Amino acid sequence: MVTSWLRPAGDGVEIALHIQPGASRCEISGPHGDALKIRVAARAVEGAANGALLEFLAQCLGLQLRAVRILRGEKSRRKAVWAAISPDEAERRLMGKT
Repeated sequence: MVTSWLRPAGDGVEIALHIQPGASRCEISGPHGDALKIRVAARAVEGAANGALLEFLAQCLGLQLRAVRILRGEKSRRKAVWAAISPDEAERRLMGKT
């Protein structure tokens, strides 16, 4: 694992994210400093962007929605998210490595 935006956290991984709400579609843009930038189609209104982010991450990681949660930054573009997956597997799935 060589990414600065992933680190082991208990029985999963903590992912540092930079979120761009209101994009045309949900997608992973790639590294953004020491975070992973994700564009989210939902606007940052009444938690819609957070919900869309968690659903998108769960889908990308192949996890159920309950296995992904926001740790810090619910009202910020900068977020820390926990997922029930190993760091190496998370990196592989998020960056499309086989």
